Amino acid sequence: MGDSARLEALLKNLDGKGYGAYKALRGSWRFPGFTLHVDHVQGDPFAAPSRLRIIVPSETALFPDTLRTSTPRLLATAHVLADDLAARAAALGGGGGSGRSGDLVVNAPSQAVLPHTAVQLHRDGTVDARLGVGLPARGRRVLAKEAARLLLVTLPELVRSALVAAAHDPDRLSLFAETNEDAEHLRALLPSLELVAFVADGAILPRRSGVDDRPLPPDQAVPFQAPDSLRVEVTLPNRGAVTGMGIPSGVTLVVGGGFHGKSTLLRALQDGVYNHVPGDGRERVVTVSDAVKIRAEDGRGVAGVDISPFINRLPLGRDTLDFTTPNASGSTSQAAAIVEALEAGSRTLLMDEDTCATNFMIRDRRMQTLVPKEREPITPFVDRVREMHRTAGVSTILVLGGSGDYLDVADTVLSFQEYRVTDETPRARQVAERTPTGRQVEVASAFRLPEGRRPEPGTLDPSRGRRSVSVKVPDARTVLFGKETVDVAAVEQVVGRGQLRALGAALALASADLIDGHRTLAEILDGIQRRVEDGGLDALDPRHPGDFTGFRRYELAALLNRTRSLSVL
Repeated sequence: MGDSARLEALLKNLDGKGYGAYKALRGSWRFPGFTLHVDHVQGDPFAAPSRLRIIVPSETALFPDTLRTSTPRLLATAHVLADDLAARAAALGGGGGSGRSGDLVVNAPSQAVLPHTAVQLHRDGTVDARLGVGLPARGRRVLAKEAARLLLVTLPELVRSALVAAAHDPDRLSLFAETNEDAEHLRALLPSLELVAFVADGAILPRRSGVDDRPLPPDQAVPFQAPDSLRVEVTLPNRGAVTGMGIPSGVTLVVGGGFHGKSTLLRALQDGVYNHVPGDGRERVVTVSDAVKIRAEDGRGVAGVDISPFINRLPLGRDTLDFTTPNASGSTSQAAAIVEALEAGSRTLLMDEDTCATNFMIRDRRMQTLVPKEREPITPFVDRVREMHRTAGVSTILVLGGSGDYLDVADTVLSFQEYRVTDETPRARQVAERTPTGRQVEVASAFRLPEGRRPEPGTLDPSRGRRSVSVKVPDARTVLFGKETVDVAAVEQVVGRGQLRALGAALALASADLIDGHRTLAEILDGIQRRVEDGGLDALDPRHPGDFTGFRRYELAALLNRTRSLSVL
């Protein structure tokens, strides 16, 4: 291992040489207070930046024991460090030169607090930070002076300003740690309270826009208040007593006029599978960790999914026990999405009628009369939803504005008016009794949970050209997996490109090591989950990536199921 003085001398010798001379920087370099690892050197100034790691030992970082007593506290502290490191890198990076010369790239975290590889704080107090550095060049020649500034001046400044305890407000660090620990504790309480979600009084649910996940300013948002009949009090380890609305297991409808807050609540619930930072407004809005948002997705591929509990007797004798299509309709795609989520282990479904297939959700009495059941292959969801909870423990939260037929099967009915919620369950039951729909239940067979499919080896190929693994994420809705383009725009619980990168790497690992023709899809998800639990996100890629974000098994299943080359045995 060399030291910073040797690194400085090496850079001077590289000045003016061809860009490939930068390869000599690879290896480890000892600095006062930290170690720099140059893991990968870009081959061209226009290529992706070089990958560097900074390891700050505990005796330099000096983060107190109180921030390292639990995983939620470690993650929250690392979130603060990554956020500050990204901001400082953006401020200090840039400069003259060709291509990406001088760039300092850190995978900044979102509002959600998740494991990530940009910055990790370990139990022993060591900090592991990773960033991309655009090594400076003029044309394709080394600019040693600018490189020395980046590596010998700017990097130590980043350490001092973002990666040691002295650089941070201790009260802010404590707030993040305590808030994240409370959210984790609150989510763990839900099953014992027979709840699938909790929304704290005073929560701010609306976001600034569809592309800005920050909360609306307080003067533009109505703080959430639970109806008395559903108010629950919980005791959190740091915050103490907190009140809010508990959403029971079962079938919950969210009703009300358009633009009054129904979908805003559902968005908060689908995001509530993750913890959020202080000031987000949803710090104490949590949903059970297995909740999956379901929607119709015209045109997606489906591979060997048993959709027969919802759709059978298709024209021309098409099999729905093993349904495969490259171009699913709205109803078949929604049926497949439900079965795939249950196969992955979910027992809580979230739906908004605005993004559902109408003919999948309901058939009213008039349509039943006009088109008799023997001519209709779809068993509407309204006729399955209560049975799914009773026989399989599957809860559903459904936003509705146009179909009153669901009042017959609802356990809980929440109504929104001007962003304020009331419990309309008693009144909804009265309406259902006094205004019968006259429709007939169209269930021909008992509901059953799906059996495990076994993906066929070799059908998911991450290779491209000379690369055995080529996974790229050009935007927040697309994964380029080998030669295949996978569209995940409809997978609404994906959090950013860092999560997609990790999901792509996980799928490549599953293809290489776990998809053997014997393991079921659920067992493959189990295998990836165990590897990440044991080895962290680095278990997905031995090259020390700095741009991975943690994910759930359900999003991995969604990516796998949308890979059009997938074939099952």
